[in-house]
Amino acid sequence: MKPTISAIIRENIPLLINDSAMEYKFIPLHNKPLPSLEKLSQVVDLFRSIIFPGYYGDTVTDNDTLAYYLGVNLERLFNLLRDQVQNGLCFNATEDQCIESEKLAPEIAKSLINKLPELKRVVSTDIKATYDSDPAAKSYGEVIFCYPTIRAVFNYRIAHELLKLGVPVIPRVITELAHSETGIDIHPGAKIGNYFSIDHGTGVVIGETTIIGNHVRLYQGVTLGAKRFTLGEDGNPLNVPRHPILEDNVVVYANANILGRITIGKDSIIGGNVWLTNSVPAGSRILQQKAIVSSFYDGLGI
Repeated sequence: MKPTISAIIRENIPLLINDSAMEYKFIPLHNKPLPSLEKLSQVVDLFRSIIFPGYYGDTVTDNDTLAYYLGVNLERLFNLLRDQVQNGLCFNATEDQCIESEKLAPEIAKSLINKLPELKRVVSTDIKATYDSDPAAKSYGEVIFCYPTIRAVFNYRIAHELLKLGVPVIPRVITELAHSETGIDIHPGAKIGNYFSIDHGTGVVIGETTIIGNHVRLYQGVTLGAKRFTLGEDGNPLNVPRHPILEDNVVVYANANILGRITIGKDSIIGGNVWLTNSVPAGSRILQQKAIVSSFYDGLGI
């Protein structure tokens, strides 16, 4: 007689609960409050509706309506953000640290809300840079609505501020939400200046210790990555600076790979498909070698 599903469930529950037989032991987190992907998505949506009122969220008809609308959404944002920050602070924390997070979370949420005017200013420079660098863009509104770079960079800017405020896990979740939507992978630890733009964007990777100046433009498929990892005594990678520095007014064309802690001097242009692992001075023009054209006969040369 074949076992019933009830018997199979009863048999497997103890095995799933008991991790002692597993080759790798992971900290069980099911008994702690965890960040919620759904709630964090709501947090990002609220940020968008506050920074871009009318473009996201409800319709706004005049300044009186706008003041009420912003007040309601800011209060909702504070409550959601406070709870999620507290859960993030408890992630992998001790019981005492979790208790302390109840005091820290509201202060961190208030600090981030205080940064919203400056965040709006910086994101506006990204919108301007994106519009100015793309003849296909017909208006700033089109850039806000349609361009994946704005969605990805917006998430990054929120996540970066949370990371600076000492919040674990939550920043990565926020940037990965945009990564899954746009194909643009920006680590929240990267430092990115004003007037930043990414054309098209799919496949762009910006590593944790990357530093990007002002007025920098990337194209699709660009990787700002690590060349190698420095290992500690325990054999695990050390979190040391390992990604590139791009100074002001640098342009990097499609599918270029810039790897390691190297510096791309200001006003440089890095051509498409270039593999670059050494620093270049200001004003450089780095292009791939020209393809060698040859003919093949009867399989010769293959």
